[in-house]
Amino acid sequence: MNIEFGVSSACFYPVETEKSLELTGEYGFRNVELFLNSQSEIEDEFVNKLISVKEKYGLNIVSVHPFASFAESFYLFSNYERRYTDILPLYDRLFEVTAMLGASFFVFHGAKIPGTISDEEYCRRFKTLIEMGKKYGIQVCHENVVHHRCESPDYMKMMRDNIGEDFKIVLDIKQAHRAGFSPYDFIGKLSDAIVHIHISDRNSEKDCITPLKGEFDFSAFFKTMKKTGYTGKYIIELYEWSYETREEIFDAYKKLQNLSESL
Repeated sequence: MNIEFGVSSACFYPVETEKSLELTGEYGFRNVELFLNSQSEIEDEFVNKLISVKEKYGLNIVSVHPFASFAESFYLFSNYERRYTDILPLYDRLFEVTAMLGASFFVFHGAKIPGTISDEEYCRRFKTLIEMGKKYGIQVCHENVVHHRCESPDYMKMMRDNIGEDFKIVLDIKQAHRAGFSPYDFIGKLSDAIVHIHISDRNSEKDCITPLKGEFDFSAFFKTMKKTGYTGKYIIELYEWSYETREEIFDAYKKLQNLSESL
């Protein structure tokens, strides 16, 4: 089975962004999700530094995750509309940087529950962001994140029905479990909208550990996604406390490749 894996620079946080990108190259990864962690990191000088690291190691930056995720409820989805319109230039720049880095996807968390605007207005504003991303040839994709509106497959299905085929999803395994769902709940309702996947494992003690060290059946998951026609990347996304050594992440990467080749 032809599957491509990668790693998120978030695995190395709080190592600085440029050093995290260096680490992905040094450890032999090629597909990368890049977390931008500060506003200065979207200035041209810094972006050019990231591009130099990318070119040095031949990296493929698949997606970009913005530093503003924690504030999207406040900035983009409050009932104070001026705050929403005032912040749009920042997202325009973030989308431009995503394109400069050669990424296809921009990862979006959205509003926390319960929120202060209607579902219709939420969809309208997110569609505006999608259209802004299109100008730069990127897809703005909504991730399923616990305690956020889109933690639920039903809510994502509502957005897909409202927005149409432009609504795309980043499916995160751990976030689905944290919200009380199975990843298959999202696949069953929205398989054709899934364009990017975050993978991790879990056990009885932790809900985010290195892939193939826990209870999740990756073989079944990959087979299911193949049946849906999914051709995107599988990005290992962990936290600093999720593993003991950085080598453990690359070891999981190699084991996942071997597993996929045996399917």
